Amino acid sequence: MAILSPSYLPLKAKKLSLYKITLTIIPCTIFYLVGFYQSSRGNVPVRHTPSSINEVFPCAPPDHNTATLDFEAHHFAPDPPPQVARAHHLPPCDPKYSEHTPCEDVERSLKFDRDRLIYRERHCPESHEILKCRVPAPYGYKVPFRWPESREFAWYANVPHKELTVEKKNQNWVHVEGERLRFPGGGTMFPRGADAYIDDIGQLINLKDGSIRTAIDTGCGVASWGAYLLSRNILAVSFAPRDTHVSQVQFALERGVPALIGIIASIRLPYPSRSFDMAHCSRCLIPWGQYDGQYLIEVDRILRPGGYWILSGPPINWEAHWEGWNRTREDLGAEQSQIEEVARSLCWKKLVQRKDIAIWQKPTNHIHCKVNRKVFKRPLFCKSQNPDMAWYTKMETCLTPLPEVSNIRDIAGGQLAKWPERLNAIPPRISRGSLEGITAGNFIENSELWKRRVAYYKKIDYQLAQTGRYRNLLDMNAHLGGFAAALVDDPVWVMNVVPVQAKTNTLGVIFERGLIGTYQNWCEAMSTYPRTYDFIHADSVFSLYNDRCDMQDILLEMDRILRPEGSVIMRDDVDILMKVKSIIDVMQWDGRIADHESSPHRREKILFATKKYWTAPNPGQNEGLVIS
Repeated sequence: MAILSPSYLPLKAKKLSLYKITLTIIPCTIFYLVGFYQSSRGNVPVRHTPSSINEVFPCAPPDHNTATLDFEAHHFAPDPPPQVARAHHLPPCDPKYSEHTPCEDVERSLKFDRDRLIYRERHCPESHEILKCRVPAPYGYKVPFRWPESREFAWYANVPHKELTVEKKNQNWVHVEGERLRFPGGGTMFPRGADAYIDDIGQLINLKDGSIRTAIDTGCGVASWGAYLLSRNILAVSFAPRDTHVSQVQFALERGVPALIGIIASIRLPYPSRSFDMAHCSRCLIPWGQYDGQYLIEVDRILRPGGYWILSGPPINWEAHWEGWNRTREDLGAEQSQIEEVARSLCWKKLVQRKDIAIWQKPTNHIHCKVNRKVFKRPLFCKSQNPDMAWYTKMETCLTPLPEVSNIRDIAGGQLAKWPERLNAIPPRISRGSLEGITAGNFIENSELWKRRVAYYKKIDYQLAQTGRYRNLLDMNAHLGGFAAALVDDPVWVMNVVPVQAKTNTLGVIFERGLIGTYQNWCEAMSTYPRTYDFIHADSVFSLYNDRCDMQDILLEMDRILRPEGSVIMRDDVDILMKVKSIIDVMQWDGRIADHESSPHRREKILFATKKYWTAPNPGQNEGLVIS
């Protein structure tokens, strides 16, 4: 047997493989070309007998000899209707609206009753009357001075009013010095300045031990009392109506001091019961003794057990001032007697009257007060109305009962810790089980959650992390006040809003923590001036108001109360934030959506936005908007 050499075998195998490949390629190429030729002539005809056509294609005409294989689709799902995006056109308002306060509009107010100054209460526009434009800052507007310099100075261009500099010239409310407004800290009843006046109060009650943290100033002027309390760790809400003292609350806000437009007339102040440790009136001209003592009854409702009411000005010390006040001795003496009588009927104790200052104290519980109803037939104790309900709620002439106690030494509603421990102590409304579904554990978890969230915010928004960049902050849906609590060491103050539509009314808890806030319905405008806040926080606000009112109107209100170059942080479902983003893009805001701090897979996202600087045009020239 012949033996093939090793070199021959691979060569032979290679030739056989090449022959096979060639024989395979040639017929494949022929068939491909034939098929291409036929398909280029149209659909492929197939010959059938008429009977087979009817069997296989029962819908085909019986007289056709040829059936065509049709590979086109004949059944289509209808296309979804195109999404018509809402076109947002939000132009600037006329410059005459630069100080527009929708619910305290001067012209609208004239339609309402002047009795008891009801016309100066909130009277909001109907939906068709709401402006669909962006309120401009006045020409020349500048970023306000930083705190604490802002306590003494503001830019005149930001609040271009000189009325108070003339009307209150001798009382040192405010002076114009070139481009600046200077606030010496004076007031009608404290010509030596608010600081010295507060020192006088501090000699009568203890302002230093942390037992007094929250205060309210009724008829506040330019809020110098509240401004100088801040250095004593006392946080005051100042309020005054929009009246002939033009822009007094606006001056306060420009100074970086908490304030709201408001008046005691016929409806409750927008705070829950037992909110404030101290209430103050310095020549506020409120008729405390009239209308069955209704105004003092309202102060009693919002004062915490053991809280203080301070009165200076008429009629206190009338013996020394009656001639300067242009009133008779008899008139002033009768007014003071009337106030004293109402205070006794509320079971208040007059602690002291020294010179121009008088101080009363509310009882810590109502054990004795219920007994002395045999002496004081009026006011009776309220029986039905929720004492914390205070949104367009009519005031009554009945006394708000304090929570029950078992011992005369007990403090109704629970003892509050002193500041600063008060901030993180379990609030009595929670520890006593007054709020359904909120426990001490929930409170602690919420506080820790907001510490983490605020730390995350500061990583994204470097301006929030910059000390002094912001001063006036607003939390539109504050819940337990965790956002504000996490910022307590920063030189800021936060107005904590609890929407009236919120599932649980938590505003009382916020005050028990030593923070401040108010009720608000975000389908309406807030009782404040344009450009109030440097920063706005909105947690799930648009989810809460979905189908309640127009998202665009809420955003326009946010734009109205936000300063130029102010910032906003909004948390909500990603679909809602996408709609928000489409609106702010035409509002001259810069915005971007970021992931949730715990995971990018969460549907809740965070929108960071900044309002661009722009103002009304120069009134002396026919120019467009001034934009930086």
